[in-house]
Amino acid sequence: MMNESIPQVKVETYQVSKNGSHYCGDSYFIADTEDYFLCVVADGLGSGEYAMYAAVAVKEAAERFQNQEVEEIMSQCNNALKSTRGAAVSVLKIYKKKLQFIYSGVGNIRFYLYSPDGNLTYPIPVNGFLSGKPQPFKTGTFSYQLGSHFLIHTDGISISGIKNIFSRSRSLSDISSYMQMSIPPSNDDATYVLGCVGH
Repeated sequence: MMNESIPQVKVETYQVSKNGSHYCGDSYFIADTEDYFLCVVADGLGSGEYAMYAAVAVKEAAERFQNQEVEEIMSQCNNALKSTRGAAVSVLKIYKKKLQFIYSGVGNIRFYLYSPDGNLTYPIPVNGFLSGKPQPFKTGTFSYQLGSHFLIHTDGISISGIKNIFSRSRSLSDISSYMQMSIPPSNDDATYVLGCVGH
């Protein structure tokens, strides 16, 4: 049983494939322990079966190496993408006891963290994608406040006015429902992971 003094992370997820296809080129992996919360999102290049293979390779690597530091998780995801189309990859690891999170992203996956005081943190990802070739990673360490919300989404979702969306409600289900209503029918795979740390 988790200690009540340790911040809890609640999440809502959403995923839809391009034109209702059986193959989704996006994937996500979530691990939640007493010490950390990990979320890894991948967007395989293109769409269809081969994009799915790349996305699944990232998910499997993230699961296998979830206990490692963010840079090592990114490196192992990169290694897993050899002989695939490649993928955009985003790694978020929240350290609950330190009230810190570490983020690294390569490619067109977006990440936002909205604090209760209204500040929006938006680390800029490195351009490109992972495919097993040498690739620089930019990893940032940030502090967060209890009650902060975060959002990670692939480029199949286009969102404007993100601060307004977060400020509308503190309820994850309300924010998630609003986002889904705002997402037009897409000819691309679309995935988001929405969460709240603490309260």
